[in-house]
Amino acid sequence: MDVLVIGGGPAGLAAAIAARRKGFDVMVADGSAPPQDKPCGEGLMPEALAALRDLGVDVALSNGFPFRGVRFLENGLEVSADFPDGAGLGVRRPVLHQLLVRHAENAGVKLLWNSPVTRMTELGVQVGHEFVTSRWTVGADGSGSRVRRWTGLDSGSRRTGRYATRRHYRVRPWSDYMESFWGEGVQAYVTPICDDEVCIVVMAETMDGARFANALKNWPELNDRVANAELASRERGAITVMHSLPRVFRDRVALVGDASGGVDALTGEGLRMAFRQSNALADAMANDNLEEYQRSHRQIAVRPMRMARALLWMGRHARLRRRFLRSVSAKPALFSRLLDVHVNGATARNLFSISARVGWQFLAL
Repeated sequence: MDVLVIGGGPAGLAAAIAARRKGFDVMVADGSAPPQDKPCGEGLMPEALAALRDLGVDVALSNGFPFRGVRFLENGLEVSADFPDGAGLGVRRPVLHQLLVRHAENAGVKLLWNSPVTRMTELGVQVGHEFVTSRWTVGADGSGSRVRRWTGLDSGSRRTGRYATRRHYRVRPWSDYMESFWGEGVQAYVTPICDDEVCIVVMAETMDGARFANALKNWPELNDRVANAELASRERGAITVMHSLPRVFRDRVALVGDASGGVDALTGEGLRMAFRQSNALADAMANDNLEEYQRSHRQIAVRPMRMARALLWMGRHARLRRRFLRSVSAKPALFSRLLDVHVNGATARNLFSISARVGWQFLAL
């Protein structure tokens, strides 16, 4: 094959589709079978939807539930802002995965399911009972990537993690925003995913803090909304990891998605980054220059990493967080500007201007 992708989740399928669009012969190998689920918030930000469209994948509104923006809530404080360009979409993870599988099949990607990859050498990769050689190998096997370990790209990585749990409740969405609830060392975010269902993810520094029975006590209003609602799926847990790597390729092996580094799930940026990385990697392979991918990968990750650090810092400092929420509640336009930066980025000059205005309002309070 021209390209062998190890891992058939959304990142691996996106990388395969992008490579196929460059004319490469592509194979995906995965030890499980579709559709695949994963504990996550299931909200696609507008930029993630745009990145999918760049891959030729158009996610119809009928696949999920549109949400217009983001709302932060804590102890009577509330601030919301609409996305500057279009809406986001709440989509069940298996639905998104099946959609990407169909696009990969239609693009001519060879998909090997129930085919675990057990070893990698300089000559090729052991896939089940078959030894596969390829011009390029792509590691898309998640945050615990074996490809990253096999190639020695784990060296020098920096990792921090939090605990997360996810539930689906059979209840009519009460808001057309993705809502983020804040508490002492714990956050929950609620994503509407269809006309009669919401997805709730709780994240905390400790395992006990991430348990729904403990976490929902922080938000009586949210607890009341779901107290008598039917569970639409079993509760699932995960560890949301934020880590960065000095290098994301070695020789002719490259990493994408969580295998190549990740941000805290609170940012909602994981899938957007994976889809953008996939297009960047396909361009670099077409130019036979993975150094291009290294540079693009770093640029794609800069803003989400900064935003993740800011949100985690805010989550750990209750007094400053509440002062921030009061400041943007008094000036909702500032929160809209900040959301615009989070979604679309900003020039250094605009970022300085916004930071100065937020800081001045912060001091005024």
